[in-house]
Amino acid sequence: MSGMLTLEQLKQEFAAGSIDTVLACQIDMQGRLMGKRFHADYFINHAVEETHSCNYLLATDLEMETVEGYKSTSWEAGYGDYVMKPDMSTLRRVPWLEGTALVLCDVLDHHHNPVPHSPRAILRKQIDRLAAMGIEPMMATELEFFLFDQSYSDACKTGYRDMQLASSYNEDYHIFQTTKEEEVIRAMRNGVYGAGIAVECSKGEASAGQEELNVKYDKALVTADQHSIVKNACKEIAWQHGKAVTFMAKWHDDAAGSSSHVHQSMWSTDGQPLFLDESRPHGMSELMCQYLAGLLAHADDVTCLLAPYVNSYKRFQEGTFAPTKAVWSLDNRTAGFRLCGEGTKAIRIECRIGGADLNPYLALAGQLAAGIAGIEQKLALEPEFVGDAYAGENAREVPKTLREAAEKMNESTMLREAFGDDVIDHYVHAARWEQKEHDKRVTDWEVARGFERA
Repeated sequence: MSGMLTLEQLKQEFAAGSIDTVLACQIDMQGRLMGKRFHADYFINHAVEETHSCNYLLATDLEMETVEGYKSTSWEAGYGDYVMKPDMSTLRRVPWLEGTALVLCDVLDHHHNPVPHSPRAILRKQIDRLAAMGIEPMMATELEFFLFDQSYSDACKTGYRDMQLASSYNEDYHIFQTTKEEEVIRAMRNGVYGAGIAVECSKGEASAGQEELNVKYDKALVTADQHSIVKNACKEIAWQHGKAVTFMAKWHDDAAGSSSHVHQSMWSTDGQPLFLDESRPHGMSELMCQYLAGLLAHADDVTCLLAPYVNSYKRFQEGTFAPTKAVWSLDNRTAGFRLCGEGTKAIRIECRIGGADLNPYLALAGQLAAGIAGIEQKLALEPEFVGDAYAGENAREVPKTLREAAEKMNESTMLREAFGDDVIDHYVHAARWEQKEHDKRVTDWEVARGFERA
């Protein structure tokens, strides 16, 4: 696409004066862009091969707290550097920032080996496992968020209370209401398109002020890269318009949750859809049935990768289009896994468990690892769930808390074999830290409920 750049094109645009800044970014544990702004001349001549960052960037929480207890780094170890190796295939313009390009970096150790717990390395490992089987995973992530009329600074000053949503009513597919928001949302669509990302559409979602932005499916690593860039773009573009957005899974009691559904299908390395077999029920190939059986068998194991915070679990409520049961069903939005594109080349499985707060690299890697387990073990697919999954008795439940999900991940033999013990220990520690931080906080709800009456 036109937004992508080669190194030679970057040199030409720098010489012409149209690009003077290069953002070199790595992905942190939360899926955010972290890095440096280089003068383009210095990047081209000195940093194009590598630069460096503090290794604490892969050992912090949302607040950038230097959390103790990680094996990979600590105060005792001195918080040294990692190598940031630019992946020049990701070099692109950033149209919403004047004179700026962006490149994503892989994170390497001092021996120039991938850091195993870095998000891109985790996902690459699962992609490589499939490549050895002659399979290319194709995936897409939907992205939902809420748009507010306040700026980020104004929202912070008020303690994030009395927030003014961009609309006052449910705007799901609502053209008139989304027209009122078009100044911001159009800038988002055009911005990410100009950055070389194949944006498909935006729409109003199922709550006041809720938006959805969808990008065309692609290879798994490309999809994860684009997800992180789009999420950052939405925040920056909203900020430029004096607005704010949130990707919290559940920002308010009365609002719908924000999801990030993960669509997934397997293709051969020569471009043939491996999930389609028109001779079988629903057109589902044997490979697809095994893959989906793996997703179901290990749904508990990977939930923490789809819902990484305490708040994430507030989203799983009956009658809200967020799933509570990890079952599969044909075109059924009450189920955790929905079969889409029945009997066509578009056939795929949509995991509906993930929230908008997920790290896309970890979420996609978890799905792939579970699916690979299903293929390797030739698991049989359970019968389709039919009807309202919220009312399903004896159906497999989605874990209800981060505490439960973290322990399921910790106990997962499948994930430990797929990711490695050190990687799982790293992210289990992160989840336990989140839970610990939450457990010692006093909420507004507790005070209002118990101040006088307790």
